[in-house]
Amino acid sequence: MIAHGKDIKVFTGNSNPKLAKDICMELGIPLGNCEVGSFSDGENFASIYETVRGSDVFVVQSTCSFTKEGKPGTVNDSLMELLIMIDALKRASAGRITAVIPYFGYARQDRKTKPRDPISAKLVANLITTAGADRVLTMDLHANQIQGFFDIPVDNLLGSPIFVDHFARKFKDVRDDTMVVSPDVGSVARARAFAQKLKIPLAIVDKRRQKAKTSEVMNIIGDVRDKHVILLDDMVDTGGSLCHAAKALVEIGGARDVTACASHGVLSGPAVQRITDSVLNEVMFLNTIPPREGVQCEKIKYISVAHMFAEAISHIYMETSVSPLFL
Repeated sequence: MIAHGKDIKVFTGNSNPKLAKDICMELGIPLGNCEVGSFSDGENFASIYETVRGSDVFVVQSTCSFTKEGKPGTVNDSLMELLIMIDALKRASAGRITAVIPYFGYARQDRKTKPRDPISAKLVANLITTAGADRVLTMDLHANQIQGFFDIPVDNLLGSPIFVDHFARKFKDVRDDTMVVSPDVGSVARARAFAQKLKIPLAIVDKRRQKAKTSEVMNIIGDVRDKHVILLDDMVDTGGSLCHAAKALVEIGGARDVTACASHGVLSGPAVQRITDSVLNEVMFLNTIPPREGVQCEKIKYISVAHMFAEAISHIYMETSVSPLFL
């Protein structure tokens, strides 16, 4: 698949090694040889065990929590591993370094909503750039304007084409009785584009958030009675908003059943139990964040993004347009 010029190498930290291996399988190359871990005091380290001089290097690392050999790693561990690996590769004279961040954390604070708030997304963008990354490849940023926080090129892949293919097959026999629903007003643009690709109608859940991590559903804009509903979101954290919206669609709107999908399954705190106890039939995630170790829920399913990221990496390496991946 890789056919010209200087060689390509893919390395990974500890946050999502399986996805990195799957990407390498798609590319037909071995995963780069490195060791990434922590010292006894908790400081992170990275050692690269092969030459990267002049190579086109891709570092696959979601900034999410993880578990390695039974030991938990935090979001901050993932971020520090990414920064340290980029620095190590830069000092080893890598030709170009692309930070492949399937899930870009610290993205929810992308603007000041009250006095003395930080803009964490901008800070993390500065850190990645300063560490030595030449470009960033990510998927479904929480807010599109985060691309502008970087002073280097950013390719923000969309997970919706993967879901479109999945649901087009799943609901092909009942498409006339299927609707896409946006879980809030802020997600309408994403949900509208998704509904247009599936060629089905759109409805909106109107909710009011009283404080962080809580929400109250106020109304449903659109007729979902006796419909198969697809709830679309970019990420699911504690699952409260998603489960409340699903409950309202069934109890208030009269929906026949509700299936949810989101690019990033953060699933912190009580999220898995909430999904298990909810009216949701199924929740589909992309594996930008790996499934939580030891957590079982029959309603939660994952679809791999390895093929899409491998295609994007191939286009970047070959210096061809990434635009076809957005169609």
